[in-house]
Amino acid sequence: MTEYERSRTMPALPEQVFDQAADVDRLDAWLPRALHVRAGELPAVTVHEDRTDQDTAALLRAHKEQMRLEWGTRDQGGYAGWLQVAGIGSGATEVTVHLSFFDEEHDPGEKAVHAALDDSLERLEQHVRLRVDGGSGG
Repeated sequence: MTEYERSRTMPALPEQVFDQAADVDRLDAWLPRALHVRAGELPAVTVHEDRTDQDTAALLRAHKEQMRLEWGTRDQGGYAGWLQVAGIGSGATEVTVHLSFFDEEHDPGEKAVHAALDDSLERLEQHVRLRVDGGSGG
């Protein structure tokens, strides 16, 4: 098993960050660009991976009271992950993403995973900023 984790601080309230991250219809806006999620009857989702051109049955659960998203493959134990949102005061939030690959066939490697996680967190922050800035203009 291989595990990866990345964190990023964002200048927004934790509820704003979590609401953006957990919006199933907008996951493609911040997930790694090669992954596309189609919601079924939640928590069931289908993940399409451009790299392999395959669809994978997966589960996605949002725990709003804990400000946590959890996901993983449904039929085979290829990978799992979570995203945790935590307020750190002064209107700032820390977002941590953790991935576990149980099957090395699914693991694209440390460099690729770290780059994808960093890019995803940056894109999530951009979308949060757009929503917060756009929503507060009264």
